[in-house]
Amino acid sequence: MTLHIQDGVYRSSMDDAESFWSHQADKLSWHKRPEKVLQRTTKTLKDGTTHDHWTWFPGGKISTTYNCIDRHVLNGNGHVTAICWDSPVTGLKEQYTYKQLMEEVETLAGVLREEGVKKGDVVLIYMPMIPAALFAMLAIARLGAIHAVVFGGFSPPSLAQRMEASRPKAIMTASCGIEGNKGPVGYKHLIEEAIKMSSFKPQKVIIWQREQLRWDPVTKEAGERNWQRLVKSAKNRGLKAAPVAVKSSDGLYIIYTSGTTGLPKGVVREAGGHAVGLNFSIKFLFGVHGPGDVMFCASDIGWVVGHSYILYAPLLAGATTVLFEGKPVGTPNAGEFWRIIEEYQVTTMFTAPTALRAIRRDDVENHYFEQVFGSRGGLRTLRALFLAGERSEPSIVEMYQRLLSKYCAGGAMVIDNWWSSESGSPISGIALSAAAGKDFNTKYRHTPLKIKPGSAGKAMPGFDVRVVDDDGNELQPGSMGNIVMATPLAPTAFTTLWGDEDRFYRSYLKRFNGKWLDTGDAGMIDREGYISIMSRSDDIINVAAHRFSTGAIEQAIASHPDIAECAVVGIPDSLKGHLPFAFVTLSTHEHPHPAVPNEELFREVQKNVRGQIGPIASLGGMIQGKGMIPKTRSGKTLRRVLRELVENATHNEYDKEVQVPSTIEDADVVDVARAKIKEYFSHKGKDLHKAPEARAKL
Repeated sequence: MTLHIQDGVYRSSMDDAESFWSHQADKLSWHKRPEKVLQRTTKTLKDGTTHDHWTWFPGGKISTTYNCIDRHVLNGNGHVTAICWDSPVTGLKEQYTYKQLMEEVETLAGVLREEGVKKGDVVLIYMPMIPAALFAMLAIARLGAIHAVVFGGFSPPSLAQRMEASRPKAIMTASCGIEGNKGPVGYKHLIEEAIKMSSFKPQKVIIWQREQLRWDPVTKEAGERNWQRLVKSAKNRGLKAAPVAVKSSDGLYIIYTSGTTGLPKGVVREAGGHAVGLNFSIKFLFGVHGPGDVMFCASDIGWVVGHSYILYAPLLAGATTVLFEGKPVGTPNAGEFWRIIEEYQVTTMFTAPTALRAIRRDDVENHYFEQVFGSRGGLRTLRALFLAGERSEPSIVEMYQRLLSKYCAGGAMVIDNWWSSESGSPISGIALSAAAGKDFNTKYRHTPLKIKPGSAGKAMPGFDVRVVDDDGNELQPGSMGNIVMATPLAPTAFTTLWGDEDRFYRSYLKRFNGKWLDTGDAGMIDREGYISIMSRSDDIINVAAHRFSTGAIEQAIASHPDIAECAVVGIPDSLKGHLPFAFVTLSTHEHPHPAVPNEELFREVQKNVRGQIGPIASLGGMIQGKGMIPKTRSGKTLRRVLRELVENATHNEYDKEVQVPSTIEDADVVDVARAKIKEYFSHKGKDLHKAPEARAKL
């Protein structure tokens, strides 16, 4: 049988990885060519443990900013639009060509250099979705420094935690962010509180003043600086900074992802592999070839998706990227995404299933998609709608596929893809321009592989994906198990954690004794190679494409004086995919009998969660009771059992059997939990908790 070109490209990346990625590296500008493509070594930890290690493009020196901006200007494309900023929450719009972007970034880099930032330093970015945030990321990289972006909305404790971990020389922030239609949220008190809580104090805080809510006063003695004034002065003096090349293995940025202990893990992105891998993926998978192509990634720069496909990948390709400060609904309506596609002639869109669920909830009849924009041909430029961040239920894929087939470009597709902060780019998907894997300069587009709703496509080049049992043995196609990868990973992926090599091994390699890298996901691969991600195999909760650890939420709940013990699991939610759901035992001597806690207690616990983690982590519900949290003999909470019980409850299957491990200390606890869940649902939860779709009959 003839291989589809995507399968052929993937096989080439597996059979001869060095030749494959050498060819891709040739498409970028290097200050110093790599001495080799891939170097394998062994690392030894403090306790004597050894594990395989790898580095892509050793000996090479590269500037990501040069490849994102300068080379396009030097190649005569300075007039091409690089960034379109659209902010329905403020009513403002701005556009920047590559030449204008270069002027902004080289000036800001000069400012940062004067403020003491140098190669290898860390600068923390805590900003809303405004052009200055992208300028900051690129300017920091231009100096050979490392940026650590924290979502502009995280609470002071979360921000302080990341400050402690990354030890930034400076913070770049704004006077406020704007959350949907709720109005401006001041960042001043959030930053100041975080600095107060952190034992590490940054030297400078550089503030972009927004007219909607200003940061006053700006206290120079405290290291605070007015961003616009610094830039204005620099432009008057002609201050600029040239790109600084760094080693391929040097860090470009740190992005924090949830850890099961509640402490964030700092994923480090290496400069060389990141640039090569993203430059490849934006063309091969997303079909974005360069000038004339427009990418609309409806994410946030606080997440890895925003790093990769709002900023770096589109600019590496020389295409146009849309920076959107708004929401899928409410700013002002459920037609905003479709307006963006029409106004900027978007060719590729990327969002999370949660956004589409929100639109479907507010626009049940798809009025905006069909009658407002589709009927007048406003969506004809769109070739693909990519989904990631959580599992896309088949019903939403099928609905939007029908809409795209009718109103968008010929052959337009809905493509689910799967990846993580650790991978840096999609691990699986369906390639829009698979021919680019063989001839990077080709404009030819083969008919892509077929879509299987519920599947996240096939493995991407460089990612060797397998399914194994709990002992690390490979399973037959179609079998549910742990999804793992063989090393080395593709070039965009991490090779360590920031300042914590031991944790890298413990979190990702130890479970399978270094043979496989554990993704933390569970699912299956069918006989054709399609990957289906079914759930997390650990206890990370995915809320509207934002990942939170149960440990961090439990810590916030347990800080309430009336809570003696708690366990948090994810409960299915028709809008956000999952919500955190708590089981609590109170510290009172006479424990109340009802499963539903009183409203005052729930509000107080909710306040703790919102204050310590952030509003997006708010609890979906809470059950109280004694003797209902199952544990192993060694004291580990069996959250997976509770998760199965509440998921069954959302499908009215209260008595369905759940998998209980033999290591459970007291099996009767499961029956107590089941009874409490049934009581809760009969009084409160039946109408509150709706699964995204009916359970498939097997």
